[in-house]
Amino acid sequence: MTYVSNDVTRIREVIQAVSADTTLTAADSGKVFTLDATGEAITLPAVSDGVNFKFVSSVAATGSSWTVAATAAVIYGSIQLAGAVSAVAAKTTITLVADKFLPGDFIELVSDGTNWYLSGSIVTAAGMTVA
Repeated sequence: MTYVSNDVTRIREVIQAVSADTTLTAADSGKVFTLDATGEAITLPAVSDGVNFKFVSSVAATGSSWTVAATAAVIYGSIQLAGAVSAVAAKTTITLVADKFLPGDFIELVSDGTNWYLSGSIVTAAGMTVA
């Protein structure tokens, strides 16, 4: 038996800082967005099979919250808030709450072409709301 592996390819995630209102496109799929201390509005593109995004707090937002919004009530899933699982169904907007969405907290959204599916982990129970 011969095993040949001289080239190990590692896939690196693209990290992009967000510091202003942003409208994402399907071309942004797969990126990890770091969020700064000033809350801004992020608009998701239309649902599309396989499109995905991750949002990570790099510092605690102060004064204003971050929002992540879909164009319709198509956000479903579950999220860990302070260790407890919270269900999300048929929502449009995720709010990452100022002074509560802390460094290292994150959410991920993945689309199947019909809906956005939410997952993630937030240290404080008041760190995220959905509407």
